Amino acid sequence: MDLIEKISIEEFSGKKFKIRIVEPDNNNSAVITHYLHNKENGISKFYKNDAYKFVKQLLEYKFPETEITNKVAEDALQYMLFEVENVPFPSPKKPKFKFIDLFAGIGGFRIAMQNLGGKCVFTSEWDEQAQVTYKANFGEVPFGDITKPEIKDYIPDGFDILCAGFPCQAFSIAGRRGGFEDTRGTLFFDVAEIIKNKQPKAFFLENVKGLTNHDKGKTLSTILNVLRNDLNYYVPEPQIMNAKNFGVPQNRERIYIVGFRKDLNITEFEYPKPFDKQTTFADVKEEKVPTTKYYLSTQYLQTLINHKSRHESKGNGFGYEIIQDNQIANAIVVGGMGRERNLVIDNRITDFTPETKIKGVVNREGIRKMTPREWARLQGFPDNYKIVVADASAYKQFGNSVAVPAIQATAEKIIEKLYTK
Repeated sequence: MDLIEKISIEEFSGKKFKIRIVEPDNNNSAVITHYLHNKENGISKFYKNDAYKFVKQLLEYKFPETEITNKVAEDALQYMLFEVENVPFPSPKKPKFKFIDLFAGIGGFRIAMQNLGGKCVFTSEWDEQAQVTYKANFGEVPFGDITKPEIKDYIPDGFDILCAGFPCQAFSIAGRRGGFEDTRGTLFFDVAEIIKNKQPKAFFLENVKGLTNHDKGKTLSTILNVLRNDLNYYVPEPQIMNAKNFGVPQNRERIYIVGFRKDLNITEFEYPKPFDKQTTFADVKEEKVPTTKYYLSTQYLQTLINHKSRHESKGNGFGYEIIQDNQIANAIVVGGMGRERNLVIDNRITDFTPETKIKGVVNREGIRKMTPREWARLQGFPDNYKIVVADASAYKQFGNSVAVPAIQATAEKIIEKLYTK
């Protein structure tokens, strides 16, 4: 049993069992947590049979001499409710609408939509470390690879909004019209297929700014053609949105694409205006001096200085950058460059003893990397958001995430169109 090592099973009274997910195993624990999350809203029927089946198989494997009935399985599942309810970001008690969260990452879309009264009824994210973080904060394990038909089969009917920060891929459209069939083999095709089959009232897609000129504009043109003509949705012109305009000090531009089912007779849409308040790095800076491991060694710092000098001599603008407290950060991205272009000066350090093996000594100028918590704040994640993975994974997860406040501001406009008469 692949799941047996990842779920703790304890017999504590006769035929009553307590089970707990120790580590997400992808789809089995996804089915179980999705069932529990939707017990009160009718969506549970899409997950119930398999949730019972998986739990019964687990208990029969662990306790072969015990008769495991549906009642026993149901009792075992009941004891898992605390895992899905006692979390930092539980679902709203009386949701106003339902949505699904595709390519979910660590739940930036979900926080925004839940803040507006939405109930997530399906989520998928293939990265295992991201699944760990997602479960810790929402009590739900995302399904895995959304390109697989067996995963798509779990998507329920009747949800209102599809959310997806799908990766960008080029399409092979030479000699064709650039329609739905021409997107096969790309992740956008899977999003489009779900929209086609489930017909949500609206969708909200997010992607990198480069989508606008990807493959000389052909990729975006194909996407819009599919959404507007093949799927028959009203899609206003996409908008480039910058996180710095929505309450976080990060210069992060992303393209947003929204759409509404045409039978709803929505024929205009206005993206949100920038917030009046501008923030700076000082607003997200650690309250206490970070641990020494975030401060650069003298040798590492000299390497960065030399690298920048070489590029400057060639007329290039590459290299490290120090963000002052009164400035906004550059876009945080996956990889070392995302950290090196967002160094800060923090002179509060008093103990320069290295915590890890480094070449040289800790620099005396107070130059350090931003911490994962600071990156979380740059993306608009609340401080009660749990960071439960190692730093390397945390940087990757926040670097790949959406900026929550910009997503929420746009989602609010979508919901106004859907539910304000």
